[in-house]
Order: sequence, then structure tokens, then C-alpha cells
Amino acid sequence: MRADARKNRDHLLAVAGTVIAEQGVDASLRDIARRAGVGLATLLRHFPTREALLEALLHTSFDELTAKADELETSSSPEDALVSWLRDCVAWTTEYRGVTVLMAAAIEDTESALHASCVTLRAAGTRLLTRAQAVSMARTDIDGTDLFALIAALAWLGDQPSLAPRADHLFDVVASAILTK
Repeated sequence: MRADARKNRDHLLAVAGTVIAEQGVDASLRDIARRAGVGLATLLRHFPTREALLEALLHTSFDELTAKADELETSSSPEDALVSWLRDCVAWTTEYRGVTVLMAAAIEDTESALHASCVTLRAAGTRLLTRAQAVSMARTDIDGTDLFALIAALAWLGDQPSLAPRADHLFDVVASAILTK
């Protein structure tokens, strides 16, 4: 990709990140293009669908969360690694209102642009959960799919104005329910 095209793409992603953080994943593509100072056709040339835009925007975060799981797997106790990663995932999902709905749908839809990233992210969490279960530090009646659902549920709490003040407390309740110590 040419340097100017890369610069334009990066600018569109930065603006999209800001708009989606403000308005949620259903933010208007026209609004994103307008705030980026380009026409809708330019945005669509770089990102032909909303999902392609979201995949490009979220891909780096998915990679970072997956790398964080890898790092925690070798640097922290199984229970600390699991809870730390879970907290990071929940915090990240609350940055973009509505992203958990897309992630849950993408996990099941192999045609989704987000599918591979979501599957990789779920696998990273599953590894941490399995590691904690192997040393009897986490419940054995949950799996990676359950963990992914808990992330979505905890993120939803953070999106609800009346419940957001309770989100940290409820995270601690859920985390302690996962752990067996």
C-alpha cells in the first residue's frame, strides 16, 4: 500500500475509533467519513462494509489481548493470569459500546470478518481457564465459551448507566465465583 493511502487509512481508523467510542458500533458511516474529512465513497473504498471497518479497528486490540494472555500464561500464577486477562478483556469491550454483540455473533458466523479474531481471543481465554482448572484454581464446570459469555455480560453492565457504578464490584463477584480458592 502506498504511503499516502496508508496514512489515509490510518486516519480513517483513528476517527472511526473516536466516533465508535462515543456512539457505539452502530455509529453512522457517513458521520465517520464526515468527521474524517472525506466522502463516504472514500471510506467505503478502504472499508467496503461496517464489519470490515470494525475488523480493522478491532484487530490490533484482539492481537494485544491474545498476546497479553500468552504473556500472563508464563509470568503469573494461573488464577492471577485468568483474572487479570478477564479484567483486561472486560475493560476493552466497554470502550466500544455494542462490540460484545458483534463478537458473540462473529464467533458463530464463519463468514464474519471478525470470526477469526474472536475465535483466537476465545482460545486465549480458554488456555488461561484450562491452566487454572488444571491446578484446581478454577471451576471445572465452565469452559471457554462460558468465559466469553461472562466477558460479554460484564461488559454489558458497564454499558448500562444505572449499573456501571456496580460493574467493578460485580466483576469481583464473578471472578471469585470462577476461582475455587
